[in-house]
Amino acid sequence: MSGLRIEYVDAQLLIVEKPAGLLAVPGRGEDKQDCLIARLLAPYPDALVVHRLDMATSGLMVFARDPPTQAALGQAFAERRIFKRYVAVVDGRPSPDHSGDDGWSVIDLPLIADWPNRPLQKVDRAAGKPSVTRWRALGPDADHAGATRVELEPLTGRSHQLRVHLQAIGHAILGDALYATTEAASRAPRLLLHAQTLGFAHPVTGDKLRFDSAPDF
Repeated sequence: MSGLRIEYVDAQLLIVEKPAGLLAVPGRGEDKQDCLIARLLAPYPDALVVHRLDMATSGLMVFARDPPTQAALGQAFAERRIFKRYVAVVDGRPSPDHSGDDGWSVIDLPLIADWPNRPLQKVDRAAGKPSVTRWRALGPDADHAGATRVELEPLTGRSHQLRVHLQAIGHAILGDALYATTEAASRAPRLLLHAQTLGFAHPVTGDKLRFDSAPDF
């Protein structure tokens, strides 16, 4: 399966680690048909898409194996009953806002599509959709001078949310060709953003599931 890592499989769902640079679902054009779901369908012809990750982002994704599970997981995402945590390396040293007593800070900036510059998104306080991200610094990144490793929890699921929010507070993700400065984008060969944790209740058994994946950066 082209080296794809299956983290978990049962009769209802699959947990798979998407590599950076691979589309989650097909794009437009013949050159954009190779993607994670296409590769999964060979060994698991019943695999169904539940959510997506950006092509440049690596990490954990959940796929359903039947329509009722797909619907249940989709509703869980919509109702924010899926726990998601990411790790990233960002430019500079972001300062905590002390909005929480547990070391986490909050970015609350509404987002909207930047239509003249699609697929870019942008902050729009008047017309944007509510978008909230929790973050905390883990410390200086050992491999990138002047950069910080952070954990991120998106409380909403807007397109490019983590990338735009971090850019908006002045600390874009290294390797981000869309939102970072040219210098910050050139400091890594890929976007340094990884979906490291997924947690949710199994849609059939109700068992609490949690999956963790370490980034390769």
